[in-house]
Amino acid sequence: MERLFKFKENNTNIRTEFVAGVTTFLTMVYIIVVNPAILSSAGVPFDQVFMATVISAVVGTLYMAFFANYPIAIAPGMGMNAYFASVVATQGISYQVVFGAVFLAGILFILLSLTQLRETLIYAIPASLKYGITSGIGLFIAFVGLRNAGLVVPNDANIVGLGDLGDPMILLTITGLFITLILLVLKLKGALFLGMLATGLIAFFTGQLEFTNEVVSMPPMPVFFDMNIGGVFTNGLYTVVFAFLLVTIFDTTGTMIGVAEQAGFMKNGNMPRAKQALLADATATTVGSMFGTSPASAYVESTSGVAAGGRTGMTSVVVAALFALSVFFTPIIQIVANIPAITSPVLIIVGCFMMEGLSKIDWKTFDEAFPAFAVILTMPFTSSIATGIAIGFITYPLLKLVGGKGREVHWILYLFGVIFVLQMIFFPMH
Repeated sequence: MERLFKFKENNTNIRTEFVAGVTTFLTMVYIIVVNPAILSSAGVPFDQVFMATVISAVVGTLYMAFFANYPIAIAPGMGMNAYFASVVATQGISYQVVFGAVFLAGILFILLSLTQLRETLIYAIPASLKYGITSGIGLFIAFVGLRNAGLVVPNDANIVGLGDLGDPMILLTITGLFITLILLVLKLKGALFLGMLATGLIAFFTGQLEFTNEVVSMPPMPVFFDMNIGGVFTNGLYTVVFAFLLVTIFDTTGTMIGVAEQAGFMKNGNMPRAKQALLADATATTVGSMFGTSPASAYVESTSGVAAGGRTGMTSVVVAALFALSVFFTPIIQIVANIPAITSPVLIIVGCFMMEGLSKIDWKTFDEAFPAFAVILTMPFTSSIATGIAIGFITYPLLKLVGGKGREVHWILYLFGVIFVLQMIFFPMH
C-alpha cells in the first residue's frame, strides 16, 4: 500500500486517509438519495438509478484512486440529473434515448481526455461564460427543489406563485431547509446529510414518513444498457449531447483544480497526473449511462476530506467502499427519496453554492456581462441547460465581433456559435 499510494511522500498515513474518506463520503452521500429521486421523476425505475449511481461512483472514484492517486471522489453530478429529467419532460422522448445521449457524451469525453482538445476547449471558452453556465445551472437546480417541494406552483396568471404555506409537506421542507442552513453556518462536516437525517426524523415523528420493518436487504439487480442510441440521431439531440459534455468538462475540471490547489498538488500552475484524473469522470459517465444514470463529475465535497488530512488515493478507496456498502440499504433510501421535503432543501442549497462564480464576472464590461446574464436568465426560465449554453455561445462572439474585439474570441466559439444558430433554426429546442 505504501508503494501504491506513497503515504510517506504525501505526509499521511492509513488512519488519516480512512478518516478523510469517511468525511468525504458523509458530505456527499446525499447523492444516493437525491439522484434516484430526480431521475425516477423522469420515469427511470428507482432501483435502476440507485444501483447505477453507486456503480458510477465506485468506478470513477476507484479509477481516481488507483490511476491518479488523488483524494477526489466521483459520482453523478448535480445539475445534470435535473437537466436529464427536464429533457425527458419537455422533448417528449423516452429516458432510454437520453441515456443514449449521455453514453455518446461519455465516449466523446473519454476521447477528449486522451487528447489536448479538452484543455484547449477549457482555455478557449471565456471565464464569464463558464461562470454564467455554472450559475444558471444553480438557479435551475434551486427551482427544481422549490417546485418539487410545492413551495412554488403555477398560478392563474400562468406564472410562478407561492405554494400553500399551510401544507404539512411545505412546512417540513422549510423546517428542513433552516435546520440544514444552521448546520452549514456552524460548519459541521456532512451538514447536507445531517440536515436530511434531521428532516427525516421530524417526518417520522409527525407521521409523514413511515418505515417498514425492512431496513437492510440484498441489493437490487443492476439493469445494463437500457438505452436507445439511435434515438439520439433521429430526434436531433446533438445539443443535448454537447450540453452534457460541456458542462461536465467545466464542472469536473474546475473542481479538480480547486481540490488540487487546496491539497497542495499544483506544481507551477500544472496538475500532475491530470490526464489520469480527467479520465476518471469520463469513465464513470460512460459506465454510469450503461446502467442508468446521468453524467458523473468530481465532487467539490472532496475538499472536506482534504481538510481532514486526505492526500492520496486511499481516501478515494474508502469513499468507494462506503458507496458500495450503501447498496444494502435500498429500502430505507427509497422511502426517504419519496419525501420531497427531505431532498428539496439539498437542491436549493446546492443551487446557492453554484452561484459563487457570479462575483468573478466583469459586470462593468457589457460584452462580457450580457452573454453571462443571458445564460443565467435562460436556463431556469426555459428549464433547459442546452438552450442557455446555446444563447451564450451565440451572443458572446457576436457582441465581441461588432465591438471590434473579434480577434479576442477563439475560433472554437465562432464555430459553435454558427452550429447553435443552425441547431435552433432547424432543430428547435424545447
